[in-house]
Amino acid sequence: MFRVILHLDMDAFYASVEQRDNPALKGRPVIVGSPPTQRGVVCAASYEARLFGVRSAMPSATAGRLCPKGVFLRPRMEAYQEESRAVMAIVREHAGEWIEPVSIDEAYVDVSRRCQVASAAASLEAARPFAVAIKQAILARRGLTATIGIAPNKLLAKLASDYQKPDGLTLISESGKAAFLRPLPVRSLHGIGPVTEQALARVGVRTVGDLQDYPGDLRAVVGSWGRELKRFAWGEDDRPLDLSEEVKSISAENTFLHDTDDRPTLRACLKEQADDIAGRLQRRRLAAHTVQVKLRYGDFTTLTRQFSVEEPVTGAREIYRLGCWLLARERLVNRPLRLLGLGVSGLVELKLEQLRLPLS
Repeated sequence: MFRVILHLDMDAFYASVEQRDNPALKGRPVIVGSPPTQRGVVCAASYEARLFGVRSAMPSATAGRLCPKGVFLRPRMEAYQEESRAVMAIVREHAGEWIEPVSIDEAYVDVSRRCQVASAAASLEAARPFAVAIKQAILARRGLTATIGIAPNKLLAKLASDYQKPDGLTLISESGKAAFLRPLPVRSLHGIGPVTEQALARVGVRTVGDLQDYPGDLRAVVGSWGRELKRFAWGEDDRPLDLSEEVKSISAENTFLHDTDDRPTLRACLKEQADDIAGRLQRRRLAAHTVQVKLRYGDFTTLTRQFSVEEPVTGAREIYRLGCWLLARERLVNRPLRLLGLGVSGLVELKLEQLRLPLS
């Protein structure tokens, strides 16, 4: 059977919901998050705001300096979650149950059984009407735009959906996949984060084409992952859709020998935990939409607080900053702590930076 995978990615989802619900915000730089006059972070940004360099997890004060005319709105997570459920219901109506939601605004869809014709190329083309129908239904019924990538596997489908945003539709064929990949930066491949990118750059590998042409053994550069990375460079990926509903998360926590509210001690603990979590995300080639703090007081009262961003985070610095901000926002360190923990959830594959490369 020829594989046919779609990757659906809603366009600037949180901000687009706000612009839809308030037409006066259309065309304006919308920033979902804390106002710039308060200690807080950006949850999401519209495309108009992104032109000024505003990004998720950025301090709101920085966003305010970059985009002085930005419209700051408090996040309405329940509204976004409800919207996500409505969008995924539309996808199921058109494509059946072979769906892997990977975040509130992204999903893989396997339409292989519905699109089998004489050849791989024809099967991929047969998926185009499905993708168009899904996009049109989301726009007509929800007033939102989505970008969809069509490809023979998950790796390429995600790259295709990142290629032509917003409101795009891109198909990567078996015969054209190697040429499509060649000019892309290595960071665009699933699983390559800053550490791996730097290791590859040290041996002169900066584009996927460099990876395709690399004559040596990549295991000497990136360890046991070298063989799989080479396959990715040629657009080969046999990962199946994950249809389970298991919640995935990564966390770390410390129980102190003596209860403490010493700020340097707590900051050092959070920093160490963030480094650990970021390293585990890197090894699994994942990013996280949600950061959570957990704390336990001397009387064993336990609290958790979390915050979600639209663009997933991967780095220790971002995770640490969001953890510190959650503790400060909720004023949780008001008495000595017995335990402090940090965690991430809403795990997704490392997201491709927005590309604007011409088709060859």
